[in-house]
Amino acid sequence: MEKEITVTVSPEVAGDDKQLLNAAVRQSGISADEVHSWRILRKSIDARKAPVKYNIRLLLFTGTDSDRYRLPDFSFPNVKNRPSVVIVGAGPAGLFAALTLLKNNLKPIVLERGKDVRGRRRDIAALMKDHLVNPDSNYCFGEGGAGTYSDGKLYTRSTKRGNVQHVLETLVYHGAPQQILWDAHPHIGTNKLPGVIQSIRQTILDHGGEVHFNERVTDIATAGGRVSGVTTATGLSIEASHVILATGHSARDIFNLVYEKGWAMEAKPFALGVRVEHPQKLIDHIQYHCDLRGPYLPPASYSVVKQAGGRGVYSFCMCPGGIIAPCATAPGEVVTNGWSPSKRDQPTANSGIVVELRPDDFKEFAKEGSLSAMFFQSSVEKKCWDAAGRTQRVPAQRLSDFLKGKISADLPETSYQPGITSMDLREVLPPQVYDALKEGFGLFGRAMHGFVTEEAIIHAPESRTSSPVRIPRDMETLEHPEVGGLYPCGEGAGYAGGIVSAAMDGIRCAERCVFSR
Repeated sequence: MEKEITVTVSPEVAGDDKQLLNAAVRQSGISADEVHSWRILRKSIDARKAPVKYNIRLLLFTGTDSDRYRLPDFSFPNVKNRPSVVIVGAGPAGLFAALTLLKNNLKPIVLERGKDVRGRRRDIAALMKDHLVNPDSNYCFGEGGAGTYSDGKLYTRSTKRGNVQHVLETLVYHGAPQQILWDAHPHIGTNKLPGVIQSIRQTILDHGGEVHFNERVTDIATAGGRVSGVTTATGLSIEASHVILATGHSARDIFNLVYEKGWAMEAKPFALGVRVEHPQKLIDHIQYHCDLRGPYLPPASYSVVKQAGGRGVYSFCMCPGGIIAPCATAPGEVVTNGWSPSKRDQPTANSGIVVELRPDDFKEFAKEGSLSAMFFQSSVEKKCWDAAGRTQRVPAQRLSDFLKGKISADLPETSYQPGITSMDLREVLPPQVYDALKEGFGLFGRAMHGFVTEEAIIHAPESRTSSPVRIPRDMETLEHPEVGGLYPCGEGAGYAGGIVSAAMDGIRCAERCVFSR
């Protein structure tokens, strides 16, 4: 027999299995001797007022036939000699598409422009220390996609688009910690996610699929209105009647390719702003209403949404106990993002604070047609590059000085390793973004007392929040309306935002491939 029970307990009790079980047993009315096993279904923090509590939903098993949670079957057939589907991109959309094809007895051939997870580390180190950008291997490009070395957050609101639990279970099967199955805001961590990605690659290879690195797709051939093959920069040519295009939100060369071929594509509004960093202790104090967090609570996070000047201003990709990283994908631009290790044990917290943009904001680049939003995005990144010294240093300003409209006389060290340059961010941010941020930060400060402080440092720009284009697809077949067999997929095509939603979209596209074979 199973009995579901929800308990509200202190962090100390939540962190001790024996105390937690005792609290659940007391509330359930079941004798402790009757409980054969138990597991957590959901775990979340309630920090709305002091003292902070945990809300935990558990499943208690009684009787000898009960057992703890077991993962579903993840066996796959060998597809070495089966019909193939080409997947462009080895991010979450591409990798989960590959696993879905395996499950359905089709052979995935994954083409990734970047290096494997180990090879990427050297290029990321060169970017951090020497300001050298490898346009095919960086924080955005390479095995696992942008999420591999930028945090591994798994929280999504896209529950209607697919089976979130299946995505999480797949990650656990490939080595992710089991607590992602029940945490309200699951997170793997940049130090652990690469191992999970390698395990997924091995599953694909062990069952007859193919994964090719350093193979940047440069052409998608068609015949009779359908895909007929792909070609890469190395000269590799593969015949293909089905191609899943899962390149990620920064693949501007692919966007240009689609544009040059005259295939339908449209500019997509996105959000742009800055990345702000605070001492983690300050965020803990604001969120947990205490001077010392203690060992039983994780580093505090925050999520804020406000309206400023008729625009949404909101926190994005908040990283407690994390660092700010350089995420440029080409020389001559600077881009910031954030990540946290699995323990979230760094002394600083950071978050993107971004402003929603609209089609009218891109009118300066109207001549670029469906690429207008991409050119707008790129122009901000190049302006920041020029202003901060034409290196991977970024423009920066104390938050308190930003609100006063003055250049910071000095700046403390931040977690952004390439370095920062003090300047008035009005010089580099679009006016509508600057004005909305200035009003928005004031509203944030009133909602989170202590948030506006001279200890907080703003870094510009945070510009890769989502794809600046949408590549359309048929609602039923998920194929491009003008190119049969081409499946625009994931973040790059404008249909996902984050690891889980991209993975679910990859699954959907692969399932349509299976259906159409």
